[in-house]
Amino acid sequence: MATGLRKNGPQAIGKSRGGWSCKIHMVAASCKDALIWSLTPGQAGDSPEGRKLVEAIDVQDSAVYLLMDSAYDSDDLRAAAEDRNLIPVVPAHPRRKNPMPLDKQKYRQRNEVERLFRRIKAYRRVFTRYDKLDAMYAAFFSMALIFELLR
Repeated sequence: MATGLRKNGPQAIGKSRGGWSCKIHMVAASCKDALIWSLTPGQAGDSPEGRKLVEAIDVQDSAVYLLMDSAYDSDDLRAAAEDRNLIPVVPAHPRRKNPMPLDKQKYRQRNEVERLFRRIKAYRRVFTRYDKLDAMYAAFFSMALIFELLR
């Protein structure tokens, strides 16, 4: 009697306010180049995962701007970024009591990363997450990033 393969392994799917989902966190150099990314369950916080991604980046020779969403606004993440010669450009989180200044001209360039996400989500298999296991989903997400880079 033949047995089917069991789908055992990490599954970064969690329940958030919108239902069952997962989050993709990415550090990108431009609208085509993703440097590093990770996958977390839907209920996971953005800032701790953002800090892990920033800590995985090497110290830069010259100052580089790090454009982030307000969900990544935390003192820990800012400190980790500044240790690596990255200048955080992030709007203050709505609950922050003492907001940091924001360079609005630089922050406007964040739409390049948003456009990269839009193009990646055009791949139906990435958008709908047909794959149960993280390894398979990560493989197709990486393949979509490669397709976009070669485009």
